[in-house]
Amino acid sequence: MIFSYQHVVREVRTVEKFFDLSRAIEHGQAVYPGDEETELIRSRHLAKDGFNNHRLRISMHSGTHIDGPMHLTESDTYIDEIDIGSFIGKGILLDVRGETVIRMKSEYEKEVPLEAIVLFWTGRDLFFGSEDYFVNNPYLTRELAEFLVKRRTRLVGFDSSSPDRYPFDIHRILFNGGCLIAENLTGFERIANYEHIKVFAIPLKIHADSSVARVFAVAE
Repeated sequence: MIFSYQHVVREVRTVEKFFDLSRAIEHGQAVYPGDEETELIRSRHLAKDGFNNHRLRISMHSGTHIDGPMHLTESDTYIDEIDIGSFIGKGILLDVRGETVIRMKSEYEKEVPLEAIVLFWTGRDLFFGSEDYFVNNPYLTRELAEFLVKRRTRLVGFDSSSPDRYPFDIHRILFNGGCLIAENLTGFERIANYEHIKVFAIPLKIHADSSVARVFAVAE
């Protein structure tokens, strides 16, 4: 059988790249001042026990994690009860490096789509582990938080310790507006040049207020 050019169907494949934006869970990793220390030990050894195993004792707010609404509001919704689609969505990266107070900008009206996952690139991940990293983090203004809620933002992510500081009113604005929060991400510079990204911020299926998480981006 002879095929003419018109009968040839060419498949165009989009090249996807995957970027892990999570911190590895390690024994004794840095935690927010006052939180319990992470313990990750090798509990069984192949030569002695016939198999290897590890045991983990960790706060749900240690390392890369997702804050659920129960964390700082009267919500009775556990993180395993939240629809999985809330943790996946179109991503937008906002470069806010050097900003201590992260304010609303007019360009966000066009840049931030509805129901997106908004990542704030603070550059603070370079200082992870220091007390300054945890307590002197950049923070969102109320105006910006309310804008994100109006945009029905699914989740906000930070390469820093928090979107705000004590008494954590920004957390409550976001939670009450249906927006989840991912903290202690890293490596945003690797996705900065991609126009189209999809973000997966996947918590454990755990009956808790919040969860440690694996967060990654798929870029085209």
